[in-house]
Amino acid sequence: MIQIYKSSTENDGKLMSIQNIEPGCWINLIAPSKEELIIISKKTNVPLTLLQAALDSEETSRIDIEDDNLLILVDIPFTEVEENSLTYDTYPLGIIHTKNEIITICSKNSKLISDFTQNKIKSFYSFKRSRFILQVLNRVSTYYLLYLRQIDKKSVMLEKRLHKSMKNRELIHLHSLQKSLVYFSTSLKANEATLEKMLKLDIIQKYEQDKDILEDVIIENKQAIEMTHIYSNILNNTMSFFSSVISNNFNSVAKILTSVTVILSLFTIVSGIYGMNVPLPMSSDPRTFYFLMGGTIFLSIILAYYLYKKDMFL
Repeated sequence: MIQIYKSSTENDGKLMSIQNIEPGCWINLIAPSKEELIIISKKTNVPLTLLQAALDSEETSRIDIEDDNLLILVDIPFTEVEENSLTYDTYPLGIIHTKNEIITICSKNSKLISDFTQNKIKSFYSFKRSRFILQVLNRVSTYYLLYLRQIDKKSVMLEKRLHKSMKNRELIHLHSLQKSLVYFSTSLKANEATLEKMLKLDIIQKYEQDKDILEDVIIENKQAIEMTHIYSNILNNTMSFFSSVISNNFNSVAKILTSVTVILSLFTIVSGIYGMNVPLPMSSDPRTFYFLMGGTIFLSIILAYYLYKKDMFL
């Protein structure tokens, strides 16, 4: 899908949707087809390889310059719903700075980009291309921090549920959050290297204010990396703790079942012996059954008391 926007010279620079590519416009590509990429490539003189880079989910964050076109590839966070549960992942976002336009490409529709298209970002103008790049990067860091806080709240909520009932569903959700933090950590570290390289770019060095904004973005990215590391350690410890609890609960149940089996085995032994088809002491006495049952119950009580003292019922 191709979306073209341009900040209006009137109406306080409000972003307006336009039909044709004009100088100072913003071209937003969402999961574009090959035909759409070819059209944009011909109209903007941007190499097709740069446009296709962000559509490869395996691409890592990097900077690429070809002719007069600057590609900045960063990993941005996404939320998805799987089995009635919110999961988190990252996907590449490509930002291409050309002579006349700014181009963004992503394989999925992102809330981050929607904030710009819906005029939620203050002081945003499509013709200020270098500032636009920094505003997108700042928004990327903001969403990472937002989703990290959500992950922390969800992990606390799942931990409370696990205290009440040990169910596989909660453990699976915790594992899913753990995977999300791994994705975030990898992407944030790759973004950090890209942001550091951007400090050396001419478009950033040109304006001192832009350089200050980029430094703020780098600080927020480092904060997100630190938060990811902390939450990942907490989740690892939580998973280890509940694994130990589940193992301990299983051992307790096994101890109880073993104790009950040992006690009941007395009745099995006695009934097995007197069930043999051979002459046995007192086998002709009608009171033998009561003597045997009474004696077995007495021994069972003594054995149960002994096992209780050994904490075999806890």
